[in-house]
Amino acid sequence: MSVAAAPASGATPAAFGYSAIVIVTLLTVLVGALAVRLSRTTSDFYVASRTVPPWLNASAIGGEYLSAASVLGVAGLILLQGAAGLWFPIGYAAGYLMLLLFVAAPLRRSGAYTVPDFTGARLRSRSVRRATSVLVIVIGWFYIVPQLQGAALTVSIATGLPPWAGSVAVAVIVGVIVAAGGMRSITFVQAFQFWLKLTAVAVPAVVMLVVVGGRDLGAAAATAFPAALGPAAVDPYATASLALALLLGTLGLPHVLVRFTTNPDGAAARRTTLITVILLVAFYVFPTTIGMLGRAFAPDLATAGSADSVALVLPGRLVDGLAGDLLGALIVAGAFGAFLSTSSGLVVSLAGVISQEVAGGTVRGFRVAALASTLVPLLVVLLIEPAGLAGSVGLVFAFTASTLSPLLVLGVWWRGLTARGALAGMLTGAVSCGLAVGLGVLRMPGFGGSGDAGIGDALAEAAPLAADWAPWLQSALATPAAWTIPLAVLVTVLVSRFGGGAPPADVDRILARLHLPERRRPEAR
Repeated sequence: MSVAAAPASGATPAAFGYSAIVIVTLLTVLVGALAVRLSRTTSDFYVASRTVPPWLNASAIGGEYLSAASVLGVAGLILLQGAAGLWFPIGYAAGYLMLLLFVAAPLRRSGAYTVPDFTGARLRSRSVRRATSVLVIVIGWFYIVPQLQGAALTVSIATGLPPWAGSVAVAVIVGVIVAAGGMRSITFVQAFQFWLKLTAVAVPAVVMLVVVGGRDLGAAAATAFPAALGPAAVDPYATASLALALLLGTLGLPHVLVRFTTNPDGAAARRTTLITVILLVAFYVFPTTIGMLGRAFAPDLATAGSADSVALVLPGRLVDGLAGDLLGALIVAGAFGAFLSTSSGLVVSLAGVISQEVAGGTVRGFRVAALASTLVPLLVVLLIEPAGLAGSVGLVFAFTASTLSPLLVLGVWWRGLTARGALAGMLTGAVSCGLAVGLGVLRMPGFGGSGDAGIGDALAEAAPLAADWAPWLQSALATPAAWTIPLAVLVTVLVSRFGGGAPPADVDRILARLHLPERRRPEAR
């Protein structure tokens, strides 16, 4: 594994980088250790005994959701793409509105510990439960990989250590904390880390705005907002497909969904979601600001290998002396906290699923699964080359939106869903999106003489008459959500209606449990 070397100009001195990482690690371990005392039962490990209040849960959701793609990747994407990159923070925050409308309260009312628990109980099918478990594990592993890559980048820039050191450090810390304290412990850790991350991006962004406020921004504005990258350059299909993936992908993220099972009731789950939206909107203002400042004052970083470092490097370039070093160290601390908190949430969700399916749901099984859940992504990170952080996470959103999201929405709102339809839809979404993403990023040596042409360029080379369709095909493969999501939904509905299966005999009782407030359920009277 390799990560682009840190640019010399603006890099945080190693002493400050070491200090920031050590302080965040010690605080994380301390908060987790104090919370371990509260984790005594199996319910504490899986859902914090369903007693987490909305403000604390919203902070914890923000802590685990704001990943490497948010703290570093959003600024890097805006540096590269300008206004086109704004769809990522917009989509990341707006996805919670979809959660609020369609999933949050019903999922809490279901009484499930995990997403496979919910789908298995909704459809009375072990096959659906097992298929969902496999998808949750695959999605979780794919999502952990960018976190470890971000840790490698940050540690390499901040300390000069080899990239693998950051990945290994995060994997070890997360595995130990999750195994020791479970969901209750991680709730407090993630809530703390949300406010750390907000401070870590807000303070440097505000200070840099104040510093550049007195400069002549004419030339900088022309660099940041070139006419060639205006509205006419936006690809309507790619933009719409990306927005759809981000909006609906949030509905199926296992580490986010499991947090709603920790609320006391459905009403608390809705309040949690609303507060989360507010917190995320406030946060994303600042990485967006840093990205735009980077376009103006660090255009040399606008390459695929360096863009994600702009948030780490820019404070040292714009703010002189000790103040710039401290601001850079603060962003390093926030970035490292992001890797820890998001990875922790993912490992909790994976450990819950693996333990339930393999080890009978015991606390010991949860702990073993937590340690195992960090190993596979770590091995992947050590063996592959890193990609752009926000782009990598965006592909995970597209895959999730094409597989788990249709199942969850239809499972909550359509009584006609059958186990056969659910399995067919999940398989269709997984295969179509997986193949599209694989072909879209495929590098095919020998086409165009450069060795890095995509499948669309290969088609144009092989069949000149298809050259006009090649750009559209490349876009459809690289951002497939606009067609893979409808395809998965269509297959799910058709197979449910005409595939010979039937909804569970007690489907009306199940849906009543999902949609009636707890105090109005027949069993509550």
